[in-house]
Order: sequence, then C-alpha cells, then structure tokens
Amino acid sequence: MSSKENAAVFQLFEKLECRYALRVLWALRDGHPQTFRLLQDSVGGITPNTLNTRIKELREAGFMDHGSDGYIVTPSGQDLLKRLSDVQAFANRWTAARAKK
Repeated sequence: MSSKENAAVFQLFEKLECRYALRVLWALRDGHPQTFRLLQDSVGGITPNTLNTRIKELREAGFMDHGSDGYIVTPSGQDLLKRLSDVQAFANRWTAARAKK
C-alpha cells in the first residue's frame, strides 16, 4: 500500500475510532430514519453531548445526514456499512470459536 493509501485508511480509522462513532452508524444500518432520542436509545449508554458530537462529525464526514423523518445514513455511509457487514460475519465466527474454548 502506498503512503497516500495508508493516509486515507488512517483518516477513515480516525473518524471511526471516536467513541460510539461505529455504534451510531450501526444503529442506522437498517435504513430507517431515527430521531435523536431513538438514536440515543439505539446506541445505548451515550450521553446527549457525545451523540451530538458524533452526529456532527459523521455528517461532516458524509456518512450520515438529517432528513425530514430523522437521521439517516448517506449513500457513502451505506457503502461503508455494507463493507462492515463482513465484520459482523467475522465477529459471529470469532465469538463462536471463543465460546468453544
């Protein structure tokens, strides 16, 4: 991987590593808009201030937006979530293997 490609990956990871960022996106993965309160409940354990900060960051990154019915994932966010669905399959296999030990 070139240094330019590494930089792009590092920029993406920097956005996603922020506390609750992935959880906020994951809560919107079904494509249904969610109000602030519903999104807060879906994420669980997130304070309103932290949720506001993550929403702002994820909107600036182009991963989510606010529509007439609530917060939604943008096409770019949908693309990211589609790629993260492989992580779901891996996580299922990983936890099953660890449970056998």
